[in-house]
Parts: sequence; C-alpha cells; structure tokens
Amino acid sequence: MIQIDNLSKSYGKKVVLSNVSLALYPGKIQGLAGENGSGKTTLFECIRNLTEYKGSIRIDEPVKIGYLPSDPYYYPNMKGMEYIEFCLSAGKQKIDIAEITKINHLFELPLNEYAMNYSTGMKKKLAFFSLVVQQNNIFILDEPFNGLDMTSCIIFKHIILRLKEKNKTIFLSSHIIPSLTEICDCIFHIHHGVLQKNYLKEDFENIEQKIISDSIGDKIDYIASLNI
Repeated sequence: MIQIDNLSKSYGKKVVLSNVSLALYPGKIQGLAGENGSGKTTLFECIRNLTEYKGSIRIDEPVKIGYLPSDPYYYPNMKGMEYIEFCLSAGKQKIDIAEITKINHLFELPLNEYAMNYSTGMKKKLAFFSLVVQQNNIFILDEPFNGLDMTSCIIFKHIILRLKEKNKTIFLSSHIIPSLTEICDCIFHIHHGVLQKNYLKEDFENIEQKIISDSIGDKIDYIASLNI
C-alpha cells in the first residue's frame, strides 16, 4: 500500500500540487484523470522520490517500483535487447533470453535494431516490456496508451489486468477517460494540482459529465454560444 498525505509541490511561485491525499492498494488498478498540466506527471515523480515535496508518502514495505514515462528516452546506439538486458542487470536480475523472446511474441519488437529508431508506439512498448520482465511490485504508468495502435492498446490492457491478478499495485494516468473506465477499479480526478474526487466503478457511467461540471462547464456553455 502507498499512503499519500497532504502532498504539495511548487516550482517557485507556481503551485503544481496542492494538499493531495490518496491511498493506492495492491491488486487494484487505480487511475488518474486530468488534462495536460494538471500535475499527473509531477505526482508520479514525487512517488518515485525524484523531486522534493511537502507532505508525506509512505510505502508499507520495500518494493520495486517500475515507471513508464509518457515519452520514453533511449541512449543512442542501444538496441532493444540491450536496453532490456541493461534494465535487468540494473535490478540484479537474471537475463533469460528465451523468456524475453517468449514475451516478445506479444510486443513483436525488432529487438536487434536500435531503439532510437523505433516509432513512438514501439518505444512505448519497449519501455513497458522492460517493466514487465523486471517483476516490479508497483507499476506507475504515465499515459500508457498514447502513441499505441488499436491492437497494442488491447494487449497493454490485458497485461495490466494480468498484473492486477498477481496482486500488483497499478497507478496509471490518462487524459482520455474511456481508456481508464475500461480497466480501473477507481479513478482519481486531478485539476490544476488539486485532487477533486475519487470515482468508484458505480460512478464511472457519469464520470465525464461530473468532470465537465467540476472543471470545464463554463467552456462547454461557451461552445454552445459560438456560431460554429
């Protein structure tokens, strides 16, 4: 379990997160919905202890956190297979080429080619691939479906559901509501760095309308007034 209490983060006078409190549980898929710039990535960075913040983040026991950035970066002249081997070595895990090849049946990546030359979707798949083989306990996934084709999105969703079955803690973000409602057990809505509400499954049917009323109702009304 991850317990976050009164988490705040500012860059100078700019407040990015304001008194965010939430709990993340194993065996659950927890979503984070919010527009670009709402503080989703900064919250993830705080959980991973990559930036200073006010408040507290408590993780009950030693765990391995796997993080999928929205835009993965790869060093020049590093092949896909070398990247996976590097990640496994960094985590002091055995490199099993046969197992990697078996898992790649899902991702269909050219692992002997340079990762820098991959398409956007292939780069996302390679980063997620590396998290899966590292046997992490916690998965922090920042916009995991961006840049993927339809088939890859479906595969990602089924892998995430499998991780839930294995009692992993999953926290993923998206600004596309349907990508969250399909697989999440609950969805936190963040707007301008403030956690608005935690929606449970029984609320999902009306979540988009609720977010509109919470955040952008005035803009929807303005659209109706335009001659377009």
